[in-house]
Amino acid sequence: MDSCDVLIVGGGPAGSACAWALRNRGCDVVVMDKAAFPRDKVCAGWITPAVLDELRIDSREYAQGRVLQPITGFLTGTIGGSTVLTEYDRTVSYGLRRCEFDYFLLQRCGARLRLGEAFHSARQESGEWFVNDSVRAKWLVGAGGHFCPVARQFSETASPNDAPAPVILAQEVEFEMTDAQQAACDVSGTHPELYFCRDLKGYGWVFRKGNVLNIGLGREHETRLSEQVAAFCDFLHARERIRFALPTRFHGHAYRLRTHVPRVSALNVLLIGDAAGLASTHSGEGIRPAIESGLLAASALIGNGDLETVSARYAARLQARLNMGHVAAPSHWLPSAARIWLGQLLLRTRWFTRHVVLDRWFLDSQKPALMT
Repeated sequence: MDSCDVLIVGGGPAGSACAWALRNRGCDVVVMDKAAFPRDKVCAGWITPAVLDELRIDSREYAQGRVLQPITGFLTGTIGGSTVLTEYDRTVSYGLRRCEFDYFLLQRCGARLRLGEAFHSARQESGEWFVNDSVRAKWLVGAGGHFCPVARQFSETASPNDAPAPVILAQEVEFEMTDAQQAACDVSGTHPELYFCRDLKGYGWVFRKGNVLNIGLGREHETRLSEQVAAFCDFLHARERIRFALPTRFHGHAYRLRTHVPRVSALNVLLIGDAAGLASTHSGEGIRPAIESGLLAASALIGNGDLETVSARYAARLQARLNMGHVAAPSHWLPSAARIWLGQLLLRTRWFTRHVVLDRWFLDSQKPALMT
């Protein structure tokens, strides 16, 4: 029987960040994941400099043999509409490949790894968890993404006072371009492109990272997503942003936007990252909140106190950091057509695009890096 202080189920950025912080404080940690790493992960793949600061990663060191595309601007607009070019005098974000980034974080976290092993069962005896009848742990951390098995087993139904958590469905493709495809791609690596759907219920993106291209589209509760994705690709071809046939197989994924702190049915269980539904309500960005939740969970676990104190400490810190439970509702007093008209109008203005859409929603630049 393998024993540890904390068993983390899920080896993505949330789980790796939590394990790294715990190991730095001397905790015995095991990370379990059903996948063998490195593995592909459906994700647009971009982070802000704050993420590197939070994880104490040297960008020059990371870029050795890995993709780390500096981003200094954006081209934004609506699908079929006009665009706005926004320039910065510094690097405001980085494009990366999740197959590389996640593997890097997992390798450096210092935890003992049980890869290629799925979570099947958890039972509690004398205040400890026995997982798969092979690992014993004092604490269980669910970090397995939107379909995390720990979250499925231990999540409690939200309070009636909590706003329902919107689910975003997305499809995307990422591939290495040939020399001919690179010549037929007008998307700039330093300027990713973001195109909002005309009804403002989602957006499409095109990110170029050297010779790697990532294209995708996400929408809230979308039942005809494949049609929306096909229309977006037709738009990119019509605008001649890409002048070659795209791979036909797009991959799908889902995530919940954050509305409230997750509740669990056992005191010595914590949920982090997409397992807790922490993606940004405005951009859907999930890597930074995943990493920050992992760091906050680690700091709560390291502190003194009984099980209830630790769980309450994590919930309070998570709510304070991510403003959960204080999500501003859209202007529902406006008719739907008026909201769409106003939104499209604002997206054509340089001030709103830069200071609200990019600085606040996508870059979260008003929030300094989390230091725990």
